[in-house]
Amino acid sequence: MLRFLFLWKCSLSACTGIRKPLLLEAYYKIINYFSAMKRVLLAGATGYLGKYLLTELYNQGYSTRALVRNPAKLPLNEKLYSSVYKAEITKPETLRGCCEGIDIVISTIGITNQKDGLTYMDVDYQGNANLLKEAKQSGVKKFMYVSVLNGEKLRHLKICEAKEKFVDELEASGIEYCIVRPNGFFSDMTEIFTMAQKGRVYLFGNGNLKANPIHGADLAEVCVDAINCTDEVIEAGGPEILSQEEIALKAFVALEKKPKITYIPHWIRKSILIALRTFSSSKTYGPVEFFMTVLSMDMIAPVYGKYKIGDFFKEFSKVNQY
Repeated sequence: MLRFLFLWKCSLSACTGIRKPLLLEAYYKIINYFSAMKRVLLAGATGYLGKYLLTELYNQGYSTRALVRNPAKLPLNEKLYSSVYKAEITKPETLRGCCEGIDIVISTIGITNQKDGLTYMDVDYQGNANLLKEAKQSGVKKFMYVSVLNGEKLRHLKICEAKEKFVDELEASGIEYCIVRPNGFFSDMTEIFTMAQKGRVYLFGNGNLKANPIHGADLAEVCVDAINCTDEVIEAGGPEILSQEEIALKAFVALEKKPKITYIPHWIRKSILIALRTFSSSKTYGPVEFFMTVLSMDMIAPVYGKYKIGDFFKEFSKVNQY
């Protein structure tokens, strides 16, 4: 692109007539655009949200460097990213130089299940801390981190303890930052869909607790729009606030099945959590502890986006039929 612009300017020098000033003005507008275009490092580009972020960043004209552990998992459409940096987030020596020439870092780094000998503290906290250190050393202007809705109120949970420890470090870092706190993703709702597909959905309590899960594409738009805003914390949910029962019913509608829902008393949920904490490792109970806890409370965030869970279930059912 830069070579093309250079050749264009050279050809303009030989140009005469009334069009020359107009062409020169257009040239300098384009130069100013490219010089002002912010360069983004996206950490976690192969994850659920990361893939939507690659598309949204491209659509909004950003130059994106994808930070990944396995480049083979990146989308086949290479125009979505300008470069790829292969690194292990838990190994700081592999991150050296990854932020050179970068204006904005967006990190979606985090794990749901603890595996490969790595814990939440290893990845959600220390991995992001490694990246933050590299960003500061390279002069990055802004660091954006995708955490979880109500994470600051759920520090007693292993996964949130790690995420919020990093949030504390980011807030104290001195770099401009934005913490995005999304509600549950549509992809998380596939657990309810899978139960409906098998004929019966199990809900804790009476099914009246509410949430507004968000589609990855809608959340990606929230994140990219936040690059140019000064908000330090953004909470984001989808356009529909629904009870857990209403979400389950939409899954049955998508499957064209008669609804069958069993309501499990909260004392059973609490007993399961106590047993897991007592007789299993944090590797096992960590994700269960998180999901069972958020299912026992309202999870409502400010409304964003356009995608609806019923439509998502219908599309999901087309590709996940027995």
